[in-house]
Amino acid sequence: LKTGFLKWKPDYDSAATEYGKAAVAFKNAKQFDQAREACLREAEAHENNKAAYEQAGMMLKEMQRLPEAVQLIEKASMMYLENGTPDTAAIALERAGKLIENVSPEKAVQLYQQAASVFENEERLRQALEMLGKASRLLVRGRRLDEAALSLQKEKSIYKEIENYPTCYKKTIAQVLVHLHRNDYVAAERCVRESYSIPGFNGSEDCAALEQLLEGYDQQDQDQVSEVCNSPLFKYMDNDYAKLGLTLVVPGGGIKKKSPNAAQDKARGPAAAGSHADEEEDEYSGGLC
Repeated sequence: LKTGFLKWKPDYDSAATEYGKAAVAFKNAKQFDQAREACLREAEAHENNKAAYEQAGMMLKEMQRLPEAVQLIEKASMMYLENGTPDTAAIALERAGKLIENVSPEKAVQLYQQAASVFENEERLRQALEMLGKASRLLVRGRRLDEAALSLQKEKSIYKEIENYPTCYKKTIAQVLVHLHRNDYVAAERCVRESYSIPGFNGSEDCAALEQLLEGYDQQDQDQVSEVCNSPLFKYMDNDYAKLGLTLVVPGGGIKKKSPNAAQDKARGPAAAGSHADEEEDEYSGGLC
């Protein structure tokens, strides 16, 4: 980098190479602070060296300085985009999301959504769906249910676009559970109704289970709701959605609406109710066999 009488300009490319070697040596020696500094100097010496920023971020990760690490990796991803390598940019954003997921789920959601947008712009829809799926699950885990409902709708639209209809059914189940946890029965019902346009949904076991779930919820029948949510169809979903099913409580304390017979017994008084109970007992007085 030095200049002199015979060397008028700094040799930035050679300097970047030497700083890169120094970074590797520092990393091997577990001197991560110096390794990070060498990576940053490499990036400054060769401004177009996007990877140097990403490598510096990974050094910060080794030092457990995750927010700073993510910031540098984001900077690298922006440089990848500007330089016309969007796939590399999206992969860097995903890597940053994984780093920060346990520390700041909100930031991770933002990074996954950015990566999904980059992949979608490149028409790499399967990779975009993978990123959206991660964002949706984190939103559910953080009880950000309004945003989760929108994210799931986005996923479902793309799955429908690529004609992966069975996965659309599963996303409909997840949507309905999210809407019911939001206490929005109307949105849940509309979600099922709109899904009738998806080929094969009407008549599928997913459709039948959702109709049974909505009926139980509407009738305040906790037993019916729990039975559906404990079925293999719901229990073997992604863990975050399965938990939504297992913790779903119907409004009104889950008291099942009284049957017409019970209402008549009440009107006739305790004696009539007692005789009705006696009849039920007599029916099985000799045992089930």
